[in-house]
Amino acid sequence: MSVRIEQGALIIETAGRELLDITARITVWLASARLVRGTLSVYCRHTSAGLLISENADPAVLRDLRRWLDRLAPETAGYEHDDEGPDDMPAHIKAMLTGGALTIPFAGNRLLLGTWQAIYLAEHRARSHRREIVLTGIGE
Repeated sequence: MSVRIEQGALIIETAGRELLDITARITVWLASARLVRGTLSVYCRHTSAGLLISENADPAVLRDLRRWLDRLAPETAGYEHDDEGPDDMPAHIKAMLTGGALTIPFAGNRLLLGTWQAIYLAEHRARSHRREIVLTGIGE
């Protein structure tokens, strides 16, 4: 068995607050990395966006998650940090909650996600952004 490390990045344009399914883009990258089995690290290089694995079957799940995050970190809470507008600090809090990195096993050149799972980039800012996601595959 020969272990290799492959690394690359995805550049993703967001449309403002959204949970964007990036599973297909990650799957394409994994296929190009030519790793058969191992572990994939998915890392978001931003403090106002995050990553999560959630259900991909019912869009109501994503709407409920957005509403839940908005209730936990409302724009009207009077934050001290508001350098880039009222969504600035709430975006940092939401990024802390969603997290900045995921580790996903893969085998047979496929992510070992559950039947109803997808990988989402959580854009927490109100306006569109260009986000970079670093992918590091360790495997054979």
